[in-house]
Amino acid sequence: MTIRLLICEDQELVRTGYVTVFDAQPDMTVVGEAADGPAAVEAAARLRPDVVIMDIHMPLFDGIEVTRRIAGPGVDNAPKVLVVTTFNIDEYVYRALRFGASGFLLKDTPLVELVNGVRTVMRGESLLSPAVTRTLIGRFADRIRPTAVAAGTDPIEVLAPREREVLRLVALGLSNAEIAAEMVIGIETVKTYVSRILTKLNLRDRVQAVVLAHRTGLVPLMGDT
Repeated sequence: MTIRLLICEDQELVRTGYVTVFDAQPDMTVVGEAADGPAAVEAAARLRPDVVIMDIHMPLFDGIEVTRRIAGPGVDNAPKVLVVTTFNIDEYVYRALRFGASGFLLKDTPLVELVNGVRTVMRGESLLSPAVTRTLIGRFADRIRPTAVAAGTDPIEVLAPREREVLRLVALGLSNAEIAAEMVIGIETVKTYVSRILTKLNLRDRVQAVVLAHRTGLVPLMGDT
C-alpha cells in the first residue's frame, strides 16, 4: 500500500525537501502541498491524504487550528496528522494532540526519522516517548485531570480487566514489546488487545488512548498520590 501524504509547511525550501525525500520512498507519494492554514484545510478535504505533515506556525491560522478542522472531534475518516514542532512550545504540542494529532517530531529531526515516523503513525502507533509523555502530562496536569463523572459513565468500563491493564501500560509509554514482557504474553497478542481497545473506545490511535487513560484517572497524574 502506498501512503499518500500532504505537506503543510510555509517555508518553500523545507517543503520542497520534504517532497523530495518522501517521493523517493517506495511506499510513499506526496499528493499535495499547502503553505498556509486555509490551503491546508482545503487540500486535506480535496485530496484525502493518509498522513499530513503539519507545521505549527503557518500564515492565516496555525497548524493547531488546521489539525482541529481536519482531524478533531467529530471528523470522519480523518487523516493521521504528524506535527513538526520545537520542544520549547509544549503547550502547542499538547493542544495539537488533544485536537487529533497522532504525534509530533522536533523540527530538527533527521529526515530518516521523519520518514519512519510517517510509517509509525500510519500503523496507528504514536510518536510519544515516555519522557515526552511525562513532561506534557506533568506540565498540563490541571487540564488533563479527570472531572467528576456520574456513576456508571466511566468510558473505560467497557474494557475487560486485561484490556484495562494494556491501556494502563500504553499510557505509561511502554512499547508493544515491553507490554508483552510485562504481561508475559506475545507481541501479537498485545497488538490484538490494543486494536480491541481502540475499537471499543472509538479512538483513532494510541495518542488518544494515552490522553483518555489520564483523563479518566486510570493512570495517576504526576504529583498525585
